[in-house]
Amino acid sequence: MITEKPDAALHVADALSGKSTPKRMNVHGVPVFEIFDNGERILVCSALGHLYAVGADSKERSQYPVWDVSWKPKHQVERGQLRQERWIRAISQIARQADRFVNACDFDLEGSLIGYTILKYACNGAENRACRMKFSTLTSKELQEAYSKLAPNLDFSRVQAGMCRHEVDWLYGINLSRALTQSAYKASHRYFTLSTGRVQGPTLSFVVEREREIQCFVPVPFWVIKSTVNVDGKSVETEFERNRVSSRQEAERIVDECTGKIGVLEKVETSEYNLPPPTPFDLSTLQTEAYRHFGVTPRNALAIAERLYLNQLISYPRTSSQKLPPSIGYESILAQLSKLESYRSAATELLTLARLSPNQGEKHDSAHPAVYPTGTLPQKSMEPLEQKLFDLIVRRFLATFGDTAIRQSDKAIIKIGSHLFIIRGSQIVKKGWMDLYGRYSKFDQISLPPLKEGQRIPMERISFEERYTQPPARYNPASLLRSMEEAQLGTKATRADIIQTLYERGYIKESHRTIAATPLAFRVDEILNQFCPKITDTEFTRELESKIEQIELGNETKGQVLQSTIEYLKPIFEDLKRKEQEIGSELSSIFAMMRINNVTLTVPCPKCTKTLISITGNNGKRFIGHKVRAGCSFSLPLPPTRMAKINFLDRYCPDCGFQLMHVKWTTGQRSRPVVSCPNCYASRSKNRVITIDSSIQKEKRARP
Repeated sequence: MITEKPDAALHVADALSGKSTPKRMNVHGVPVFEIFDNGERILVCSALGHLYAVGADSKERSQYPVWDVSWKPKHQVERGQLRQERWIRAISQIARQADRFVNACDFDLEGSLIGYTILKYACNGAENRACRMKFSTLTSKELQEAYSKLAPNLDFSRVQAGMCRHEVDWLYGINLSRALTQSAYKASHRYFTLSTGRVQGPTLSFVVEREREIQCFVPVPFWVIKSTVNVDGKSVETEFERNRVSSRQEAERIVDECTGKIGVLEKVETSEYNLPPPTPFDLSTLQTEAYRHFGVTPRNALAIAERLYLNQLISYPRTSSQKLPPSIGYESILAQLSKLESYRSAATELLTLARLSPNQGEKHDSAHPAVYPTGTLPQKSMEPLEQKLFDLIVRRFLATFGDTAIRQSDKAIIKIGSHLFIIRGSQIVKKGWMDLYGRYSKFDQISLPPLKEGQRIPMERISFEERYTQPPARYNPASLLRSMEEAQLGTKATRADIIQTLYERGYIKESHRTIAATPLAFRVDEILNQFCPKITDTEFTRELESKIEQIELGNETKGQVLQSTIEYLKPIFEDLKRKEQEIGSELSSIFAMMRINNVTLTVPCPKCTKTLISITGNNGKRFIGHKVRAGCSFSLPLPPTRMAKINFLDRYCPDCGFQLMHVKWTTGQRSRPVVSCPNCYASRSKNRVITIDSSIQKEKRARP
């Protein structure tokens, strides 16, 4: 039996071993669990995600275009994957003893593909005599049921669709990325890592187009009337009947005509609105809510959710479903949650209902239900962000069973001369599901003072303010994720990684919790639009996704889709080859400008108040200091270039005010990106690492 991750292998082995304890063996350092079931000896091992990847048949890394590709061990295709080689050797060794095989990887396109490639390449062609196991949680009950209902064959259509997506993405991504990278290298003789692809391209185009709209935006002045009236001795704010006034002269006239005047309350209107319970979480709404409430990026939210899944606390998070079928056992989950003090009251209240019926959403996923808590109680303390995300998922689950909430909207209209002023109020008259959702369901409540029609109400204060129309807001990680989903770019599992790749390539940068396009992004987008416009065309990407879905349904073949892809790409690369020098010169000039922008800090030197820069020596060592010292010896160490990529941010340390930097480790096990203060680290009196999810963790000897 092959699972996707080591933790999943342990849970499967525990579930199927009954009352006995699985025997843990180490094969080439890889954990393998041995259990017995009705006389059968079962070996449960795991993958590490994908152990095989698409690679070129040629070993020349700078050559493009490349059309001849095949599936190879991941350590032969990507650098730094030596652990995967050991895993493949271990699986191959134990597979020689097996007469039956089960793909127990996650039941989605990627899990089907991971299991298939392992069975085909590491297990000597066992894919045709393997069964498929389907489950949505790692609880013992569901795993036992899934094992008793094994599908006799692998889901080959899903496998073919997955292989096609990887191969198409590889053909686009590698060839276009090599074209950009080699063009820049030949023009400058310096190596810069550039990349793009069929999902990266349109996503980058979203950010660039928004940035162009902002840069080209011309503010238009308008005027706003601000006023308060006196109601029974109390000051109450009012709204003018129009949100904005187009000229200063008109604003002055309105103020003159209403100053010191007494108005008459013409009408009081009250209306009620039903607010239905929220729908269950699919992955994208979970990521959006996690960003809204906690500031957690979509990629980090998915990583945290996967840890909760592997700890048996929630169902499989990579789902596009907003439906909770009765088969998950509403009552048993609520009964378990009632054992936790935080949810006891809400869960007990729901269990008294005659019928439990969650408010289902429209989205459906044939592989998995919406995200929900399994009812398994935490066996150990969770990290702060894990606790927050778990609480959000539990509260959302509870809220879906709640009653409809009712919101009352009040509106009082005051007439002064020929002008109307409005007092607005709003309150929740029935909380319903809001009590179950807790702090995640905040609504502003404003109560109107006692009023009656015909009441005389004097104007207390009135003035006007000049304002300007604002450009469209920049994307943030959550809104960009939503736009990708609406345009059907990528999959629920890959969208967050695409956004992270744009950061790592220097195409986008963080600006006050929003996403700004860099000069490099503009130029890459222009090159793509000039030479291969379909790459940035969302409609073209949707067409490809549709073809891949048709493969899964058995209406298309992988070969047909790949052939049409190659026929489209060939003339594009012929044109790119001819324009290499021109493209490379443009890219090199942009890189030179970005190097200057990235190394100049926005904070002055704490000692002499002069400009600080990030300095890199010939040996790759880096530090913050002065270009010309001129009597000031202030400096701060930075990780060397061989260990990490660094970008300085438009954010500042909450402790010392120094400029923060984003650090992406490139060696060893330090792969988690962090945002850190180089000044606090160097002082050693405040060793802190400020992580990218904005929480602060103290360490005895923290690295920047």
